[in-house]
Amino acid sequence: MAAELFIGLMSGTSLDGVDGVLADFSDGRLAVRSYATAPFPVALRAELLALNTPGDNELHRAALAGNGLARAYAGVVAQLLADSGTDAGAVTAIGAHGQTVRHRPLEFDEVGYTLQINNPSLLAELTGIDVVADFRSRDLAAGGQGAPLVPAFHRALFARPGEAVAVLNIGGISNLSLLPATDRPQDADAVVLGFDCGPGNALMDHWCQAHRGEPFDRGGRWAASGKVVPGLLAQLLADPYFARMPPKSTGRDLFNPAWLAAQLGASAMAPEDVQATLAELTAHACAADLRRHGKDTRLLIVCGGGALNGHLLDRLRALLPGVAVETSTDHGLPPLQVEAAAFAWLARATVRREPGNLASVTGARGARVLGAIYPA
Repeated sequence: MAAELFIGLMSGTSLDGVDGVLADFSDGRLAVRSYATAPFPVALRAELLALNTPGDNELHRAALAGNGLARAYAGVVAQLLADSGTDAGAVTAIGAHGQTVRHRPLEFDEVGYTLQINNPSLLAELTGIDVVADFRSRDLAAGGQGAPLVPAFHRALFARPGEAVAVLNIGGISNLSLLPATDRPQDADAVVLGFDCGPGNALMDHWCQAHRGEPFDRGGRWAASGKVVPGLLAQLLADPYFARMPPKSTGRDLFNPAWLAAQLGASAMAPEDVQATLAELTAHACAADLRRHGKDTRLLIVCGGGALNGHLLDRLRALLPGVAVETSTDHGLPPLQVEAAAFAWLARATVRREPGNLASVTGARGARVLGAIYPA
């Protein structure tokens, strides 16, 4: 059987770099042939982070950042091909999500917008491979949130006959997919739910960088050394976003350092206690959403960078008695590969003119083919 190869690239709201997979769909199922990751150059990361908030000369800066991101993507593609001994000509397409810097669905004019910095034309030029990009805007045009898009992939990969399963991706923002118990997962469009719970790692990473000079709290050990501040936790959870019903999605537009600073005010709390409270915020929001919307779920599969945070997993287990909290590694795909694999899967759907969204998740008027193709 001839190989059916796609590359998926993801740089998420954590802004820690690029993850990429070379995926083989030869028998219709996903097999990862190679995985590569690369941190962002320091200047590019700083610019991508800065572009999340209004500033001077944004159009010019965003265009140049897109060029830099395309070069970073191309480096990961080259590594994937080299590691697997694969020629570029053997790959059907690259799914390149881009870097989200604004996400304001359904606002302002009842459509709103979502903006992913990217230069897919340059990526196609650098790699010699067709590129699929701009996955979210068609869902917005159809009245949806444009996010999350991974539940359809989660259903294809993790759904189990006769058992309700939840998949929690903890990147910069956390999102939850609720997969119903069904004998035929492909028939479950109307009852699959998925939405953003709130902050994942973004606030914890920011606080750790600010107070320890480290990009993230490795294993959650710093958070584990602190004590949760109940009053602060209650104040954070009082944000209206947490009470909203799905479909809903969010990003750094809301949960950002300015939001956190406003919540903290002039209070003088030990930095490790704030970190413990931010970890509890993420765990509490995710657990509350699972209890609220997935009462029958007994298995929670965690992926994304947050799956490597042992303290966060411990808190989820404590808050979800009766639910087995496992990582995606236990189900065939390491946590840092899941989102990249999802965009390989979505690129394949685009090339095959198959829908990539789930209307029950995003609130769109129906299933839509997502993305735009940039031929090599």
